[in-house]
Formats: sequence, structure tokens, C-alpha cells
Amino acid sequence: MKYDLDHGLELLERTPATLESLLAGLSAEWLAADEGPDTWNPWDVVAHLTDLERTDWLLRVNIILEHGRRRIFDPVERGAFRVRMQGRSVESLLEEFATLRRDNVETLRGLDLGLDKLALHGAHPTLGDVQLSQLLAAWVVHDLTHITQIARVMAKQFDSAVGPWKEYLTVLTR
Repeated sequence: MKYDLDHGLELLERTPATLESLLAGLSAEWLAADEGPDTWNPWDVVAHLTDLERTDWLLRVNIILEHGRRRIFDPVERGAFRVRMQGRSVESLLEEFATLRRDNVETLRGLDLGLDKLALHGAHPTLGDVQLSQLLAAWVVHDLTHITQIARVMAKQFDSAVGPWKEYLTVLTR
């Protein structure tokens, strides 16, 4: 599927409700579950998404619109959320994420991003030349990647509990 702003926004605006439905009110055991050393748990994912909603996606959109390739994006500090979000409950993160995402989607809708603007180029610090449409498509896929990650991490908590059904439960074997 070729990137389409309206299709992308359909998913971007649903991510907060998806995460809230899946995670709000869960026990600390579920929210702290991970896949081992140096992996993320559901709390980490929500903190990361919230942090990037404030510090990355829309800022890069604006850099492309205002500067094109002349200004390289600031690198993302993938682990910075641990310090910035330390001590926060998942509910407070979900609430902040929902507010930030709603505002960012509203801003995107107001930018009049036609095909001409979606074709504009920017400069990523490691990927080099990128198009605005690619950035926006990556934002959608980034959300879906982390939703999948949360589901996988949570499913793996019952890895041995499912017994012989494991062979049919591909989330546990891939």
C-alpha cells in the first residue's frame, strides 16, 4: 500500500485507545514483564512512545517542512524515556500519550499535507535522505511494531503454561 495521510492518521489516532484498553489497570507483574536482559516491558514501551510523541515525530515533520535537507534531524535518544518518565504510572503515561497524540494528529491535519509536501525531503542522521511520506509511514509502523511487541512480551509470560498448545501459538515461537 502506498502511503496515504488519511489512512495513516486512522491508525495513529487509535493507538492511545488500543494501549489504554490493553494496559490500563493491569497488575505490576504484567507491566514489568519482559523477555530478558536488555529488553523492554509494556511500561517501557508506553514511556518510549510518550517521550517520542513529545520529542521526535512532529518535530521532524516541521524540520522537513521548514528546512528540507538543510537541517539534519537530531538523533533520537532511545533510552532517554527512562530518566524523563521515571516513577510515572502507566495510567499517567497513557493519559499524557493520548493528549499528545490527539494534539499531534490535529496539527498534522492542519498542515495541508498534499502530495507536493509529502514528497519533500529531509536529512536523517543515519539513514540520510528521507521523504516526509516515509517519515509519516514509519510513525504508523513504529506504533504497530510496539503494539506487537507488547502483545508478544505479554504472551510469553505464559510460554510454559500453555503446554502442548505452544506449537499452535506462533507468538510464542517466532
